[in-house]
Amino acid sequence: MEHQAPPTRARYVVILLLSTLAFVLYLDRVCISKAAIDIQKEFGFSETEFGWILGAFTIAYGLFEVPTGRLGDRYGSRGVLTRIVLWWSVFTALTGCIPNFQFGSSWSLNLLGWQFAVPPLISSLGLFLLVRFLFGAGEAGALPNTARVVASWIPASERGWGQAMILTSMQVGGMAAPVLATYLIKFVGWRWTFGIFGSLGVLWGAWFYFWYRDSPAEHPDTNEAERELIAAGCTGASGTPHHGALPWLQVLTSLNVWMLGMIMVAAAGAMYLYIGWFPSYLVKARGVESDASGWLTSMVLAGGAIGAFCGGPVSSAVVQWTGEIRITRSLLGSVLVGLAGFCIFLSVKCDSPVYACLCVAGASFCGQAQLSNWWAATIAISGQHLGALFGLLNSLGVPGAFASQVFLGMFADYRKAQGFVGRDQWDPAFYIYAGMFALASIAWLLVDSTKPIVREEPAA
Repeated sequence: MEHQAPPTRARYVVILLLSTLAFVLYLDRVCISKAAIDIQKEFGFSETEFGWILGAFTIAYGLFEVPTGRLGDRYGSRGVLTRIVLWWSVFTALTGCIPNFQFGSSWSLNLLGWQFAVPPLISSLGLFLLVRFLFGAGEAGALPNTARVVASWIPASERGWGQAMILTSMQVGGMAAPVLATYLIKFVGWRWTFGIFGSLGVLWGAWFYFWYRDSPAEHPDTNEAERELIAAGCTGASGTPHHGALPWLQVLTSLNVWMLGMIMVAAAGAMYLYIGWFPSYLVKARGVESDASGWLTSMVLAGGAIGAFCGGPVSSAVVQWTGEIRITRSLLGSVLVGLAGFCIFLSVKCDSPVYACLCVAGASFCGQAQLSNWWAATIAISGQHLGALFGLLNSLGVPGAFASQVFLGMFADYRKAQGFVGRDQWDPAFYIYAGMFALASIAWLLVDSTKPIVREEPAA
């Protein structure tokens, strides 16, 4: 009797590739927050102007998530993911190449009674807006195509820990960025720091392109046993490119789409508080030294990393224990985001910067722990349109991310103009984040992760 060889482990290399990508993704995204004070000092940007620089990334991220996810559905993730990583890596490096210049004069904008001086676009500010917009266009395709790779390579029985590794790596990248950037800026300056971070994506792109294949069946490192294991345990998108049209009427009338989108508004809004403004908040509102602000921000993101690591396995274990997917995922998600909102609210009540950061780290833990549920629900209900639908659902969080970056800068400048300084200038905004999490907690109760977004057409 012939004995079949045990499954090979190429799928674990895929998880390693995606985890490394997630690390670089957030390393490149977060490093600008630590460089913010140096950039503002050199170019003279106000909080509002720097908020728009952060927001340019978010606008592009929202606009290009669906198209780049759709490209992965149509042409496969191997070529698409390689190109977009190289793209954003180039624009990461170019962020450090922007000169200090200006042509023309400023003009005034009155928005709902708020008066803003708008500098000319042909200036350093204009170049920052353009470069960060194009950077965001590249990063937009990373997670939709990552979700496609997970769905086509990782069987459902291993998806919980696989997603946990990817989400944890994002947080570790974000956690490492403030600390690494602090020391790199000190020794080589903020400009070379962007160049060093950008080079990492180029190395990753070469590794991914030469090793990865869109289908496990095409990969020389998989044997028949592993291919059968993957095929038996994979649901949703296959690795094969899919050319069918996206049925927009079904998508836009799905309650799941709008509820998962609302959850992402809160999650993205909080995340961009942590990675965009939090180091500046600690220095300007809490009186923390610059070096210490990097470590405290990393502590907040470490909370998210632990939450992401625990969230996937715990969610999978609880669902398996109860045997009830819909109710378990909804209740677990609702409780976690509710706790995140409470922790954000509690942070404002703490006078100690360390205790306040511990509370925000708790919010980060809960917010990231529930994202494994969000990923699992999205993969389960997206079917063959996973790249495009993941991109759409993730991009619905853009209003939260954009408000967190642009509105918070405007809010800080407005409060300053009213005579408020320090914590009085910044702290009231934290109640808005707590309210967003409260709404997300309600939204989770309405998510049905057993109901597909797109109804499959009956076979002819």
